[in-house]
Amino acid sequence: MNGLDAPIAEISEAAIQAANERQLQLTKPPGSLGKLEELAIMFSAIQKTQKPIIKNVHISIFAADHGIAAENVSAFPQVVTTEMVKNFSSGGAAICVLAKEIGAKLEVIDLGTVVEAGDLDGVISARIAPGTANFANQAAMTQKQLDKAFDAGVAAVQRAIDFGAHIFIGGDMGIANTTSATALACVYLDKAPADLAGSGTGLDKQGVSHKVKVIEKALSMHEASLLDEIEVLRFFGGFEIAALTGAYIFAAQQGLPVVIDGFIATAAALAAIKIKPGCDAWFIYAHQSHEQGHRLILEALNADPLVNLNMRLGEGSGAAVVVPLLRQACALHANMATFAEAGVSTGE
Repeated sequence: MNGLDAPIAEISEAAIQAANERQLQLTKPPGSLGKLEELAIMFSAIQKTQKPIIKNVHISIFAADHGIAAENVSAFPQVVTTEMVKNFSSGGAAICVLAKEIGAKLEVIDLGTVVEAGDLDGVISARIAPGTANFANQAAMTQKQLDKAFDAGVAAVQRAIDFGAHIFIGGDMGIANTTSATALACVYLDKAPADLAGSGTGLDKQGVSHKVKVIEKALSMHEASLLDEIEVLRFFGGFEIAALTGAYIFAAQQGLPVVIDGFIATAAALAAIKIKPGCDAWFIYAHQSHEQGHRLILEALNADPLVNLNMRLGEGSGAAVVVPLLRQACALHANMATFAEAGVSTGE
């Protein structure tokens, strides 16, 4: 995992102060726009301008399969991962619709589906293996595989930077990835699988109970091998989760704001923070999903998601949904009149 030594980019305190001062001059009571003011100040400071914009949005969807699916922890077969990659390519998925609506650049990276999708428009082949190993028996990834997945995330962010992106969104697709994300969060947060495991793609109560038992057994088996935060990711992560982790860390190092999606993406953000503390200064948490584990991770991170729509789709969909909110926050900061410009008394 090259590049971890590079420092996290810093946001200028002077730029933050300038943005705060402008907010106090706008024709409204201080703080009356709530979270929108915080977002506007963040983007104004990052872009070092009183006229911040969010025009260029780059979305990278990482797809890969999980060996843990062999333990019957998902309501869907693994072929669905490949079928959804094809759906992304043809423009039929939710994220495709949302990306078009917000004018975002969308790419899909195949890191290792069990069934190869073939040459598809808009899909980058960066295949590492036909899915991870079954972490109920062994580490999900070798160190070399983890490095490749991490590097794929870095490469995606570099493409976003080359595109001139104002924000980066990472999405995920991979049958059984909620099991992987749950296992990761259990270790990083020292919580029991029963506290974090949810229905994923639609498991019933019995299915969730089975999922919990599978994770409990795997955690017990590998406990002695989890020597550091990176090893946790290697043992329990998926290629797409590792790629998201690498993307988030590199984006923070490069000073590119990241909009974090749902449960899987937030588990990757948790891994990124554990591996590279401080990178969350560049994270915006989009929403709280319907997965119970997502709420607990958000609480542990002291994260304040922008919306709660009971979504649980993944694909970067929840992050794409909040882009108009971010744009409106910037527009208000840039275009509202000041008290002096409007001739409105401040009451002083």
